[in-house]
Amino acid sequence: EVQLQASGGGLVQAGGPLRLSCAASGFNFDDYAIGWFRQAPGKEREGVSCISNSDDSTYSADSVKGRFTISSDSAKNTVYLQMNSLKPEDTAVYYCAADPRAHVVMRLCRTGGMDHWGKGTLVTVSS
Repeated sequence: EVQLQASGGGLVQAGGPLRLSCAASGFNFDDYAIGWFRQAPGKEREGVSCISNSDDSTYSADSVKGRFTISSDSAKNTVYLQMNSLKPEDTAVYYCAADPRAHVVMRLCRTGGMDHWGKGTLVTVSS
């Protein structure tokens, strides 16, 4: 059974950093695309950053480029999202998701069409 456990959310002041973790189990981690998505109140869910564990390619939304970095640790079956220079508009519930179609990680990230989803972790950025 695929399981994805997101953690690391919390309250942070604008300009500050936060690191989210997504612990994965139940599938071959090195073959999957794993991504971070977020949904703010009253808004649609959007892809934030995604990584293909098969070739280490990454994709990030324009809104977070230069501020957020996605990374993967295959020894720990964990994907991280390092978020720097946080803004109030980054406030959202952040979800991690996984999909075996790692070769189309960009499309999966843009469309949110991943097969497996974990529960979210709330990130609140105060101004």
